[in-house]
Amino acid sequence: MRVAVVGGGAVGLTAAYDLATRGTDVTVFERGEYDRSSSPAAGSSARAAGVLYDAYAEDIDAEIGGRALERFREFSGEDGFEFRECPYVIAVGEGDETAAGAMAASVDRMRAHGRAVSVVDPEELGDRFPIRTDDLLAAAVAENAGWTDPASYVSAMATKARREGVSFETGAGVALGVNPPSVVVDDRVTKRFDVVLVAAGAHTKRVLADAGVSVPLKPYRVQALTGRRRYDGPMVYDATAGVYLRPHPTGILAGDGTVPVEADPDEWNRDADDWFVDDIRTALDERTGYDLDVERAWAGLCTATPDGDPLLGELSEGVFVAAGWQGHGFMRAPATGEAVARQILGETEAIAPFDPARFSGDEEFEIREGMALD
Repeated sequence: MRVAVVGGGAVGLTAAYDLATRGTDVTVFERGEYDRSSSPAAGSSARAAGVLYDAYAEDIDAEIGGRALERFREFSGEDGFEFRECPYVIAVGEGDETAAGAMAASVDRMRAHGRAVSVVDPEELGDRFPIRTDDLLAAAVAENAGWTDPASYVSAMATKARREGVSFETGAGVALGVNPPSVVVDDRVTKRFDVVLVAAGAHTKRVLADAGVSVPLKPYRVQALTGRRRYDGPMVYDATAGVYLRPHPTGILAGDGTVPVEADPDEWNRDADDWFVDDIRTALDERTGYDLDVERAWAGLCTATPDGDPLLGELSEGVFVAAGWQGHGFMRAPATGEAVARQILGETEAIAPFDPARFSGDEEFEIREGMALD
């Protein structure tokens, strides 16, 4: 079988690697330029937060999150990639009863799925971690969690894929053909495949639309920054402030800054907004006493779907899609890349809640925050 993967990010490269280890002839098409020692992904994967956990309330999400962490740990220590263990704290501020109730209900569902998550008394949380808790109404801790440098994972998977014989074609725009499955390079050369997997992040909708295939995807901006001063605490999602933070080699990484407006995947502001930096500065000071000295601030693109679940599976004969992660794409990439590879090989059926055939492709919907407590 010959498979083309359009997109050299975390999901696409994981799928390419898994397909190649099963004897498949794979070619990855990536529009960015890079040499053999560098990462192919300059898009969403390279700008991801690197926060990793399995603390999901829905059964399929918990299963995929757990499998992703298993594989992150398996790959850790290989080809420059490292998974760093670190608890994940969910914090809810005083007066936010709605979020507190949602958190408690979510934790109950997480525990029902075997996740190592527990509600904790804010005072006990403060005794365990160097964060402020006297203004918290409720909190929970997920123990099975950690963080990493997303670019190092992508680079490692590219290295692994090459060792397994995956070919890379880079630095050129491609178009999709659907009947039969094919990739057109620079509007000149048509290459036919048995299967084409489109895992092009924010460009996925456009790649498919140009081939006459409609999917309900909307790219949108999210923002993050790093600070230079050391932080030795846990990863934290402050549900009331709408901010997450984690340790980082330079000190700290924090973000969210969701802008719920559809963005152009080619023409968008890659720098963080001033209001976002100010909000993060305040949130870090209030939650951790961290005096922010900004090292770098940036924006990335996530993709939304009408129901918040991704599109993962076969769209038409021989054409598969993997996109629409609502901000959770990188943290689940080792599992979703594996899942779509197995679907392509006919080893498993589509994951029903993620089946792209559940939509007609012309749905109207609003972008919603991917990390918000439901």
